[in-house]
Amino acid sequence: MTQRVLVIDDEPDIRELLELTLLRMGLETATAGTVQDALLEIQNFKPDLCLTDMKLPDGTGFDVVRYIQREFPHIPVAVITAFGSMDAAVEALKAGAYDFVSKPVDLAKLRDLVQTALKLSQKNDFNTAPGEAGSSDVSNPIIGQSAAIEQLKTTIAKLARSQAPVFIYGASGTGKELVAKQIHEQSPRSSGAFIPVNCGAIPESLMESEFFGHKKGSFTGAIEDKQGLFAAAHHGTLFLDEVADLPLSMQVKLLRAIQEKAVKAVGGVEEVSIDTRILSATHKNLEDEVEKGNFRQDLYYRLNVIKLDVPSLEERGDDILLLAEHFLELIAERWQMSKAELSNDSIKILSTYSFPGNVRELENILERACTLADGEFIEPGDLQLSSIKKRSNINVQENNLGNNDLYDFEQNSNFSSEAPAAHLNEKDQIINALNKTRWNRTAAAKTLGMTFRQLRYRIKKYELDQNL
Repeated sequence: MTQRVLVIDDEPDIRELLELTLLRMGLETATAGTVQDALLEIQNFKPDLCLTDMKLPDGTGFDVVRYIQREFPHIPVAVITAFGSMDAAVEALKAGAYDFVSKPVDLAKLRDLVQTALKLSQKNDFNTAPGEAGSSDVSNPIIGQSAAIEQLKTTIAKLARSQAPVFIYGASGTGKELVAKQIHEQSPRSSGAFIPVNCGAIPESLMESEFFGHKKGSFTGAIEDKQGLFAAAHHGTLFLDEVADLPLSMQVKLLRAIQEKAVKAVGGVEEVSIDTRILSATHKNLEDEVEKGNFRQDLYYRLNVIKLDVPSLEERGDDILLLAEHFLELIAERWQMSKAELSNDSIKILSTYSFPGNVRELENILERACTLADGEFIEPGDLQLSSIKKRSNINVQENNLGNNDLYDFEQNSNFSSEAPAAHLNEKDQIINALNKTRWNRTAAAKTLGMTFRQLRYRIKKYELDQNL
């Protein structure tokens, strides 16, 4: 069935130009020159997409956007704004517009917008009533049934129907990248690339090249053309994690790329149009960073069109045991062992722990506990929550409960993990014990004074399975 687009503009020349472009794309069109006519056409023509000018004789594009949001939320609507009217475009996105295009209309950008927007009507889950989509999707990797997480899933489904930049705020370890990826996966851009980038991990001297690409010979070491992150995310989504760590010089260039929807490679001559949705996140308070002068206010407003708060694990108390079971299954699969079970006492302890490191901390606690458990049950002592809490109180802002914390239990064994040399020494001792027992792991574990589970973990850690 041919898809339909309604063009709303009071200028006949603009209507004709847009209609011709859409007809050449094989689409059916209808037009309206006023808000009143547009509302009637929406009811009668039943478009799959609306394109509306902001200035109309009897109202504005906001009137059309709000009407569609209220009565036909499954229909995406894009607004046409005057050149340089980014504030109006941002307000339209906040009101529920799918996207915007600036006058004079760049037809290539318009075609990209239309093609992406029309994919919305091909997704059945977007034809449900507001608030229904996404909340009951059993395949959703965001695990949980708490009120906080159900609301998050519902909000993600709504945000996936827009092109508005979303700022994802949450403490370290809450799963901001997972949320960003779900917005992408549930959007019409899901067939495109999802490109996550940690802004704090790119050296400032290479940042422009990483984001925008470079031409061969543009600087020392540029031995060939390189595609930038924006171009890699063309027709997809670019997720800027820890965006607060961007230097001010790069913030200016990022702002221009977002506003112009175009980038120029280092050493390049021409700007290239990009169709990329921007999602961003940080564990820092971006408002405070603006106040301190560390983050540009204009870029903040462009990125923070819609703010999405990711709940902490403490706010998701009902989900702790669900997540624990999920992680225990993943650990068992990764280690190729039977799944460890939580004892009743361990369940009680986990249910009342505050988890300053959030979901990431829970996963690390369980991985550590699996290596300590003597039998099939994880007991309270295996969780080592008291020592974890002391460390997390020191680093509560950063929550540096990374992979190295998984080896803290080794201080209670015959080995030390304080230096790389100690790791090498431990590896040699394990290899010797395995060789002496002809790779009888139970016997080797007894020789080394550790449990079978602890030995199995170290075999994985040092990649000794390849010796088999």
